[in-house]
Amino acid sequence: MDLVLFDLDNTLIAGDSDFEWAQFLIAKGVLDRALYEARNIEFYEQYKAGTLDIEVFLDFQLQPLARYPRQVLDAWLGEFMSRHILPIVGRQARALVRQHLDSDALCAIVTATNSFVTAPLARDLGIAHLIATIPAHENGQFTGQPRGTPSFREGKILRVEAWLEAMGLWWGSFQRSWFYSDSQNDLPLLSRVSNPVAVDPDPTLRAHAETAGWPVISLLG
Repeated sequence: MDLVLFDLDNTLIAGDSDFEWAQFLIAKGVLDRALYEARNIEFYEQYKAGTLDIEVFLDFQLQPLARYPRQVLDAWLGEFMSRHILPIVGRQARALVRQHLDSDALCAIVTATNSFVTAPLARDLGIAHLIATIPAHENGQFTGQPRGTPSFREGKILRVEAWLEAMGLWWGSFQRSWFYSDSQNDLPLLSRVSNPVAVDPDPTLRAHAETAGWPVISLLG
């Protein structure tokens, strides 16, 4: 059996769901544009540069979830998915996922974006396992804080290993392990698997992949 891990943003989708979710809430008037838009852009630029402080970002990203009932958030999420996320899932990305699922590989999405935003897309793609940053909740209400280790940089390795351990598995349980990602932030996990693949990579990841001899592919389209 193979293990196949997929990053989400700018890998399986042609965009960043974290960034787009905040922009969606700004456009709806849920978040004040003057207060939030510049910070959202700044955090996204830090992420691309590999300098993001994940704890500071999560405080920004998760606090709005604590202000509204879950039913309201779920309705907004449905609109967000149908209008902004499903249209940017490319044909080639869907075909790649289907290829690995049809091979009976154990597949998971491994993303820094929180599970509230990303779970509907994992279901749409038919991927049963989602390793994402977890927004904590109590009695059905989000607290605005993360729970456990964020699924970011080295945290992705910790979260993947804990997930495998919970199923009685480890890296050695698999003939091959794959990870598809676009981002330099994922170099720790890319370096951990047997088959790292750079997908439409940022310049830092592209340079690393070319030096290391990793495959570089595009899923755009």
